[in-house]
Amino acid sequence: MGDFKLTTVEEFEAATARLLETGAKVGADSWQLRVKNQTPHCKFGEQGVCCRICSMGPCRITPKAPRGICGCDVHGIVGRNYLKFTAGGAATHSDHGREICHTLYHSSADGSYKVKDPEKLTRIAKEWGIETEGKDIYDLAHEVAYEALMEYGKPFGYSRWIARAPKHTQELWENAEIAPRAIDREVSCSLHMAHMGCSSKPEALIRQSLRAGLCDGWGGSMCGTEFSDVLFGTPKPVETEANLGVMVAENVNIVVHGHDPSLSEMICEYADDPEMIAYAKSFGAKGITVSGVCCTSNEVAMRRGIPMAGNFLQQENVVLTGACEAIVVDVQCIFPALGPLSKCFHTKFITTSKIAQMPDSEFIHFTVESAAEKAKAIVKMAIENFQNRKPELVHIPDMKQKATVGYSLEAIKKVLDGVTNSQVDELGTTKPLVDCITSGVIRGAVAMVGCNNPKIRPDQAHIDLMKKLIANDIIVVASGCSAQAAAKAGLMDKAAKDLCGDGLKRVCELADIPPVLHMGSCVDISRMMNLAADLAKDSGLNISQLPLVGCAPEWMSEKAVSIGNYVVATGIDTFLGVDPYVSGSTEVDNLLKSGIREWVEAAYTVEKDIEKLVDLMIERIEEKRTALGI
Repeated sequence: MGDFKLTTVEEFEAATARLLETGAKVGADSWQLRVKNQTPHCKFGEQGVCCRICSMGPCRITPKAPRGICGCDVHGIVGRNYLKFTAGGAATHSDHGREICHTLYHSSADGSYKVKDPEKLTRIAKEWGIETEGKDIYDLAHEVAYEALMEYGKPFGYSRWIARAPKHTQELWENAEIAPRAIDREVSCSLHMAHMGCSSKPEALIRQSLRAGLCDGWGGSMCGTEFSDVLFGTPKPVETEANLGVMVAENVNIVVHGHDPSLSEMICEYADDPEMIAYAKSFGAKGITVSGVCCTSNEVAMRRGIPMAGNFLQQENVVLTGACEAIVVDVQCIFPALGPLSKCFHTKFITTSKIAQMPDSEFIHFTVESAAEKAKAIVKMAIENFQNRKPELVHIPDMKQKATVGYSLEAIKKVLDGVTNSQVDELGTTKPLVDCITSGVIRGAVAMVGCNNPKIRPDQAHIDLMKKLIANDIIVVASGCSAQAAAKAGLMDKAAKDLCGDGLKRVCELADIPPVLHMGSCVDISRMMNLAADLAKDSGLNISQLPLVGCAPEWMSEKAVSIGNYVVATGIDTFLGVDPYVSGSTEVDNLLKSGIREWVEAAYTVEKDIEKLVDLMIERIEEKRTALGI
């Protein structure tokens, strides 16, 4: 293995402990302390058996009080809570997609935002039946963007994107009455169903939960992914680095955090501007370093090679280094704690969206129309803040790993075709991967997604699961904070092939890829759905027959529940390491773990023991292989 070495969770924790020492000196708060203060958690909440959707309560179900004041039983209450959770996640990811559609609508040849992948724009237009011949690319962009925006509120029909799914999958959705309609309609319908005095039948509530998830994965999220590619470029493999050591003590450090690439792309543009670099040097810095946290980090990493400082539970750590001039955020997964924490240091905590306004921040409203002006102002503010550093508080942990990121579906097909020279059309094919699986060289694949959660030792679940999977010749595709866990550990370094079984190692060598493929941000799990659809079409199998499973071992947000629902509804068995707050209802629990298999040919497995969780995934993959006779 030469000099290659994984970074361990113990090393992550030691670095964090050293940073918390600095925090203690200045009276800073931390999520570790807040977890202690919130423990033990409310058991009624964890089981999903409390209801506060009207003011007759709140009600909570106990053996003494088996029904709420309205008469709703535990199964209806748990089901409504689950549906509300899903609707929140579907709305969040889909609204992200809506903003990207708006950005595309305002793109222009002389504006801040340009079309960087006109070929993909043209392909989508043709897919949707929009005439492309002889049109100016920006006229076409505006027309496609308008049609995409109509997907959110059209009064009739179903999501345009579901035409990408195999015919069998579409038939399952139709028969189960869960095919997604307009995006906003499904979110609104979900909230209506979960209102006091509406649905309390578990089966109806779970059907709508799946439908709401599908409107995200095969609707809003797909808009976010596809049109980000059109605007900012479809990702292709690029070298970068990960972990806190990517921050540079001698430079102005700007950290971008959140999920919407519209802001971070502009920040990166101005951080690279020679004028801004010269301005930074005038304040005594050697240059400007932009790094990222969470999915905004994934977005700029896979398109620009911007280094990844960390994932969800490391967002406070970048401030604790004492070397962060500005942490600039857009939307989603942002700790309000960053405000008071930043005040303990010199860091500017800059919020930019009306959707994510927080106390103790400097609000600079970022819009498509003002993008260049506001981005330049933010970079200048960070530069001018460099002189306010307190050298005695500066400590950047000496840890980082190489990572190759940016494996979009298009990039995966290109890599595969480059190995086999079997390209049958300009877009490539997944048939080489199908051949590797059917021949036994690769046993199967796992889509590893999701967040960090303090209920599980952060990052350990992702890393341990991935290590065992690749050792068993199972390739991993990862997104979101799971992808960053892999990158921080070194599992996205091509040298990690030596941790694989013989079959996967050979594939990694031939294709020149790491064993864990970075597919992007959490909204980009829609890429994984397209990959599954293409694998099914190229193999002649149904998606549910493929030796492919999904896993979110450390999930924590509403978005994760929406994601889980659309992954399962697409026919992919999904494994969770954290209970989705449904254990209080045997009916809802049984539906999610087995009952929905009758509708979508897949279901959830929940197992808090991570070693058992990975064994169950491998067992399911082998069951699928046996059923196919491979």
